[in-house]
Amino acid sequence: QVQLVESGGGLVQAGGSLRLSCAASGPTFSEYTMGWFRQAPGKEREFVAAVTTSAGRTYYSDSVKGRFTISRDNAKNTVYLQMNSLKPEDTAVYYCAADVDRTSIVYVRMSRIYDYWGQGTQVTVSS
Repeated sequence: QVQLVESGGGLVQAGGSLRLSCAASGPTFSEYTMGWFRQAPGKEREFVAAVTTSAGRTYYSDSVKGRFTISRDNAKNTVYLQMNSLKPEDTAVYYCAADVDRTSIVYVRMSRIYDYWGQGTQVTVSS
């Protein structure tokens, strides 16, 4: 069983920055692919970013590429999402997720491959 706890959300003005954190339980965190997803009111959950295991390869949605950075600290069992140049359309509940089954990176943007999810943290960007 893996537990994920997000933190760092809040209210920020457009153009501002926030850093989300996701603390994970479990002894083999370094073996998990970690992802961030978001869901805005009335919309489906969408992929934001992911970071793989040993190689630490990163993947981003087109809407956040160049503005957001995902990283991980395996010593702290934590994954981060640094969000810069925030826009009102970034407003959503942000969820971190863990893929513990070493699913092919081909599917890293698909929510269904992730086995565990956090409770979410609200990010609101005002214009």
